Amino acid sequence: MPDCCETGPLKLVGAWQLLSPHADFGGYSALVRAGPGRLLALSDRGYTLEFSEPGALAAQPRFGAIIADPKALKANRDVEAATLDPNTGLMWIAQESRNAIARHRSGRGREAFREIPEMKDWSSNAGPEAMVRLADGRFVVLCECNTSWFVSGQHPALLFGSDPVTGAAGQAYTFAGVSRYRPTDMAVLPDGRVLILARRMLWPLPPKFANKVLIADPAEITAGGVWQAREVADLGDPWPIDNYEGLAIERTPDGKLIAWIISDENRAVTQRVLLLKVEIDESKL
Repeated sequence: MPDCCETGPLKLVGAWQLLSPHADFGGYSALVRAGPGRLLALSDRGYTLEFSEPGALAAQPRFGAIIADPKALKANRDVEAATLDPNTGLMWIAQESRNAIARHRSGRGREAFREIPEMKDWSSNAGPEAMVRLADGRFVVLCECNTSWFVSGQHPALLFGSDPVTGAAGQAYTFAGVSRYRPTDMAVLPDGRVLILARRMLWPLPPKFANKVLIADPAEITAGGVWQAREVADLGDPWPIDNYEGLAIERTPDGKLIAWIISDENRAVTQRVLLLKVEIDESKL
């Protein structure tokens, strides 16, 4: 599988199917780097899986819960996006059904939570799907929903000048991606731009998926304006194809820029939890 696939600036250098009999395994809709050689996946049922990157010094995977009450309704545990400050260890999660953002301590305990007023009209089943904290402390949040029934590829979005859970107001604008594709996650590049995962569901049942990778510059966001993304890669055949929803980026000690991508199998037998390791050629971005 390694070196089978290359598109635009992206080259697949590793692919794995993750498996576990643990009852809390699966449904991963967000991915962050927990530390050197470690990844943290968060599920749409509020569970977490911290594990070693393939090729790193192996350590035992750790299952946990970012939302402590496993008896709570799924709508109260539906994590769809996460972003982490590597300097403090603080992590912010976006909850789709609540249209809310929570801040968690480095030990993963929640210390603040806020339902975002500017998200009150976002769909409860297609709310904040992608979120990132920029290096200057601002937050970018994208809705999976479209701006209207008649427009595809344009999505409501918010820019927060500081921590959203402290009461900072969100500046509204429109994110313009690719027609019929919805944003599922994003991560910051070293130059300040962001990579954005975008997914299209293909019918009929069982559903299949198409995936693209976009790039956009947060410096171009304006209040009430349109933030235009550009497609850089189409993850079609022969790439392993599934429902990719989590994205994390790291600079390796040897200087390579790596993207880690994880899929949400929706606990369906027709899907898989896949983890991709993708090398990024920065000269082609």
